[in-house]
Amino acid sequence: MRVAITGASGLIGTRLGGALRARGDEVVAVSLRSGAPSPEALSGCDAVVNLAGEPIAQRWTGAVRERIRASRVEGTRALVDALAAAEPRPRVLVNASGVGYYGARGEERVDEDAPPGDDFLAQVCLAWEREAQAAADHDVRVVIVRTGVVLAKSGGALAKMLPPFRLGVGGPVAG
Repeated sequence: MRVAITGASGLIGTRLGGALRARGDEVVAVSLRSGAPSPEALSGCDAVVNLAGEPIAQRWTGAVRERIRASRVEGTRALVDALAAAEPRPRVLVNASGVGYYGARGEERVDEDAPPGDDFLAQVCLAWEREAQAAADHDVRVVIVRTGVVLAKSGGALAKMLPPFRLGVGGPVAG
């Protein structure tokens, strides 16, 4: 398979690209940072995996919130436009999203049928998923993957969580 990955240099993208290459697939790294990718970059790909987005593990100033929203919503819109123009068109778009879609629900159990929350991140996820779903209008199957907190030795939330534990001041991890 030939798979295009946006966010290929990120934590999940690096691991996914390595796993795909290990099984013999061709991986095409596609950037959304400089605007819309060219349809030619996606032409002949069997699948596109959209993992691009401004990291959320930072202080959410007004500017950061706008980068979080724009990198996901506008970036995905540009990607879907390129997908629509690609010939031959990829058959599937696997689009990242997050469990932030559900908002802050406390102890309430949620599943994929639960409605979105109403906080900032939930509204970003909702808009992000809507942009991805537009690929279905171009006969591209859309799969949404709502990930939780990503833990890895090499980065993600775990790297930020470990220092207090190493200093002996970390609390319980699970209830």
